[in-house]
Amino acid sequence: MGFPKPLLRIDGETYLERLVAAMRPAVDGLIIVLGAHREMISRAIPRGPGISTVTNPNYPDGQLSSLKVALRRIPENAAAVMVHLIDHPTVTSTTFSQMVETWRNSPAPILIARYRGRRGHPVIFERRLFDELLAAPDNQGARIVVNADPDRVTYCEVEDPGVSLDLDTPADLIAAGLEPPPVSHAR
Repeated sequence: MGFPKPLLRIDGETYLERLVAAMRPAVDGLIIVLGAHREMISRAIPRGPGISTVTNPNYPDGQLSSLKVALRRIPENAAAVMVHLIDHPTVTSTTFSQMVETWRNSPAPILIARYRGRRGHPVIFERRLFDELLAAPDNQGARIVVNADPDRVTYCEVEDPGVSLDLDTPADLIAAGLEPPPVSHAR
């Protein structure tokens, strides 16, 4: 992207501000994993009860390495974790709440948001899968756990195109009608 994704903006707020506001009502606690640009991003994290941060020194190893850092910080009384990526910033608060409600009534240990047949984020993993996620190879990502047994997966059908809107490049932003990254690139 050439700029820290959490600090990109939609309608005057950063992706990070937007997602914290959308997720916070649906979850008991929020762990924000920092990696690249951590000093700059940490200054922009909304403060409040139930919001904490952790740093992943191995962030170049991929998303699963960040999830592993977060899993080690999950309170012991937590029954599950909802995983969401910063590059899916348009997911609505309603979707996060719908995911939690669907998970509460689902026998499957993995719940994935889906819009019009396309899988996306967030994803909920029950605690019984934490050890499997922690043991998975970083270069395989969490998909190795998701794909290990299709019977463990269920879907939450949502009317939210944001679950499958993955914004990885300036071209993705422009195609989605969003602001491109600022000209001055952070390093």
